[in-house]
Amino acid sequence: MTTRRKLLIAFGAGALAAPLASFGQQSARVYRIGFLGAGKAPGRIDALRAGLRDLGYVEGKNIMIEYRWAEGSSERLPQLAVELARLNIDVFVTHSTSGPRAARQASASIPIVMIAVGDAVATGLVESLARPGGNITGSTILGPQLVAKRLEMLKEALPRISRVALLVRPNIPSLPGSYGIRC
Repeated sequence: MTTRRKLLIAFGAGALAAPLASFGQQSARVYRIGFLGAGKAPGRIDALRAGLRDLGYVEGKNIMIEYRWAEGSSERLPQLAVELARLNIDVFVTHSTSGPRAARQASASIPIVMIAVGDAVATGLVESLARPGGNITGSTILGPQLVAKRLEMLKEALPRISRVALLVRPNIPSLPGSYGIRC
């Protein structure tokens, strides 16, 4: 390896080490996450913990997660969200369309991360996916852009396909009208 290459690698490593060192010197603050779930405690929680651990956040060390489960009774979500907000959490993490809505009603200032909700734009949770606005951000599993892209990918994989059936629950507000689905 040439001297120039060694010098560039050393300089790059030093540039990366400086921010990491200052990050390590920050206070040992424990962040409080309020997880608001519409159902019962799912196995996905293990995936959330693993993902946080991969990012350096370990439950009991530098984060604490307060869990609240509505156990299928979505009418309980607002009460549970208020309970979490009173615990002075740093962020809400929630799923389903009713979860972020309950969290937003509980606090206009605590950030809300929604996970795999329906069409967040059509249901009024966010202004747009590119610029959500307010204190809500996260991922959505439905929406005109996503459905169109999935159909496009299906057509690429199966070019001779002429019809597609989509089974949906008609009581989900963001589904039927948004995509020309007949129920």
